[in-house]
Amino acid sequence: MQTVIVDTDIAIDYLRGLNYAKDLMLLLWDTDTAYLSILSIYELYAGMKNNETLDTENFIKACIIEPLTIDVTRKAGALYKKYRTQGLTLTSIDCLINATAITHGHKIATKNISHYPDRKILFPVEPSKGSSEKHTRN
Repeated sequence: MQTVIVDTDIAIDYLRGLNYAKDLMLLLWDTDTAYLSILSIYELYAGMKNNETLDTENFIKACIIEPLTIDVTRKAGALYKKYRTQGLTLTSIDCLINATAITHGHKIATKNISHYPDRKILFPVEPSKGSSEKHTRN
């Protein structure tokens, strides 16, 4: 199965208990294809409330972590320049996550498709109409 970098928005939806994100993460974990950028870990810790520490850390531990490398940062700089010349200004974090995916052959699972102009890099994510509903535990 295709390896997938889970963008921060999907991780947050999982931690909030949204069904589509839970289903996606269970599929990725069952097939050992769930990757997380070190930058998403930064974003999760930056936005985390005090009572969310354990769940956040368990989520992170369940994923394979992709660090930054010189190759990734070089590619990210090139992506930033490429899209900037097309009139698109992307964040450094999005360029680095995109470059990580390209460098390691991953797709990106995200709802923020405007952050990744090359649609070929995206892994299909389909939040259901009821995606605002939390998953109830049995």
